Amino acid sequence: MKNKINYTILTLILIVSSLSELKAQILPLVAKEQETPILLVGGTIHTGDGQVLKNTAVGFDKGTITFLGKPSDLGTSVSDYKVIDITGQQVYPGFILLNSVIGINEINAVPHTKDTVEEGEYLPNLKSVYAFDMTSTFIPPLRFNGILYLESIRSNGIIPGTSSVMSLDGWNWEDAVFKRAAAIHIDWPSSLSSYFDAATNSRLLRPNVSYETITGELQKLFSDAKQYGQLATAQTNLKLEALEDLFQGKRVLVIHANEPKEIIESITFAKSFDIDHISLVASQGTLEVVDFLKENHVPVIVPPTYNLPRNDDMDYDAFYGLPTQLQRRGIEVSMYHVGSLSNSINLPFYAGTAIAFGMDKEEALKTISLNPAKILGIDDKLGSIAVGKVASLFVSKGDALDVQTNALTMAFIRGKHIDLEGPQQLDYKRYSAKFEQNK
Repeated sequence: MKNKINYTILTLILIVSSLSELKAQILPLVAKEQETPILLVGGTIHTGDGQVLKNTAVGFDKGTITFLGKPSDLGTSVSDYKVIDITGQQVYPGFILLNSVIGINEINAVPHTKDTVEEGEYLPNLKSVYAFDMTSTFIPPLRFNGILYLESIRSNGIIPGTSSVMSLDGWNWEDAVFKRAAAIHIDWPSSLSSYFDAATNSRLLRPNVSYETITGELQKLFSDAKQYGQLATAQTNLKLEALEDLFQGKRVLVIHANEPKEIIESITFAKSFDIDHISLVASQGTLEVVDFLKENHVPVIVPPTYNLPRNDDMDYDAFYGLPTQLQRRGIEVSMYHVGSLSNSINLPFYAGTAIAFGMDKEEALKTISLNPAKILGIDDKLGSIAVGKVASLFVSKGDALDVQTNALTMAFIRGKHIDLEGPQQLDYKRYSAKFEQNK
């Protein structure tokens, strides 16, 4: 009890001190609804589906893209829009951060700020959407780099839950939610476990004694869910109902697996239950089973390209070039972030690194826009700039995938002009004013 009281006091101190620094201003600021049709003219549009349209205008009204083309094609209708000149700048679809705990996990050292821990290993019915916190300090920096949506998911458990797609604007989760239930994740067990061998002073591998047990539990759970859906009347079982959505094609199954053996066995497992929408979160092991992945039409979500080799026998560019190697061999690639949450802002630059190691720029853009939207089943609304889609896009002075030139000047979520300022920008203004006074 005493520890809980101390944690509570610490949390309150952090909150109060943060508010005083920001002059009691809660960030991120919530945008107003779009009131006037907007037309961005003179820019270069990177549509997200492979096209680059120079000196092209994009117009949107009430949160939906209504025009894409030359301003002259609008004729007298151009007067219906508020025209914003962005000559020399570039327009991109909002980036999508996959598989993230931002919004439900704030400070690891303060348990009261973590909503990722729940009792139980198999919780497909658990939806993170209801715990999502729009005042997370991680959100403003994400928006500042063009990340306008994320897939919210717990990180603990073999089946941690059902993910949700959240827009990074709103007063609360109800405002921010874009898709309440998008994907069910499975953390497939490893067939091997490591241990330290004192005789050789090294880490060695041995068979994981829990592998058969866990895969057997998964087999039973999915079999029960399959039978549950075939019963005319049955007592409500929330876990089995959630899994039933996979069999009906309403959700995508995202499998986390590392080695070739686990990749093949996990996908074969899913296919045995007639699950068609499958994605894979994996790394180097995918290169050994490319043909299997192509045959089963499984897109791959790869870890950050900002990674160094983990073994002496790995190439120096093992992670830098992985997205390019998979894409060139016919695999649809997406990227996500793993590690310190504050570094999630580097998502665009992971794609930029792939460009430096051989991937076409527009293909790299797809890895953080259209391809994630396809995985989440929202590519009819997000992921690219096209008439009829949601107006979630941003304008940058330079290449948004280049860490040196990414410089957003404006961004829109569902047509709403969002404020890009965060704590870092406020500090910049604060100290700029301080040193200006001393001149």
